[in-house]
Amino acid sequence: MKARQKRMLFVGVAILGVGVAASLALSALQSNIAYFFSPSQVHAGEHPTDAVFRVGGLVVEDTLARQEDGLTVRFDVTDNAKTVPVSYTGILPDLFGEGQGVVAKGRIGTDGVFYADEVLAKHDESYMPPEVQDTLQTAHVEGVIDAAGEAGDTAARTLSQ
Repeated sequence: MKARQKRMLFVGVAILGVGVAASLALSALQSNIAYFFSPSQVHAGEHPTDAVFRVGGLVVEDTLARQEDGLTVRFDVTDNAKTVPVSYTGILPDLFGEGQGVVAKGRIGTDGVFYADEVLAKHDESYMPPEVQDTLQTAHVEGVIDAAGEAGDTAARTLSQ
């Protein structure tokens, strides 16, 4: 075999190896992908029927209901146009609540109920952890008291002069 033929064989094997690695990576990514759909899109049938996807919106007020087992929760998610019933078995996030944003990952059942495997609570950009909020509130109250005390001292000094 000539040197040129060896190089061509090496390049061919390298291209084949890169192709196989790329196809394996793409198939792994495809099986882990979960697209996002709004409740309106779910009602329109735009969601996959045999794959995991995400649905998101606001939890409708007065729809949160716990089942007897204590872990299964049913609630409705809306985008203010359409509503999707959701069933989830597990522990809900701390920020979860009626009127709050939520994203659920799972599959739609034949009965039209979205069976979630995972529920994520959404929050707006003004969210602050409770510990930080308590610290800031305490600092604010102490600052107001200190400022009032200093103002009172200044007023007392002004009156005494």
